[in-house]
Amino acid sequence: MRATASLSRGLIAMLVLAMSAQLPLARAEIVDTDAMAAKTSQVEQERARVRDFLDRANVKERLQALGVDSMVSADRVASLSEEEVHALARKIDGMPAGGNLSSTDIIIIMLIAILIAIAI
Repeated sequence: MRATASLSRGLIAMLVLAMSAQLPLARAEIVDTDAMAAKTSQVEQERARVRDFLDRANVKERLQALGVDSMVSADRVASLSEEEVHALARKIDGMPAGGNLSSTDIIIIMLIAILIAIAI
């Protein structure tokens, strides 16, 4: 009986030690309001650029040819994460202004259209 009691005390002590070692540490920092507002503003500007790109006649025509409604694509843009919006805006900014799309650009547009169609 005595060996069992000391064994259970030892197991309880090891369990308490193991559980206390697993406690997550919390960390807090002061957040600059202006920096957060600027970041939000940048994301909204990039989201507006993506929306403007999707509102172009040739892009709407291409999306409709692929079976994607413009309202669905607008909803999908609204639900994109910050990283996705940033990547798309960067890609749109890097596209040639004359409308000369490379095969990579067409593939990316088609992938976006497929993602939008899948999300329906």
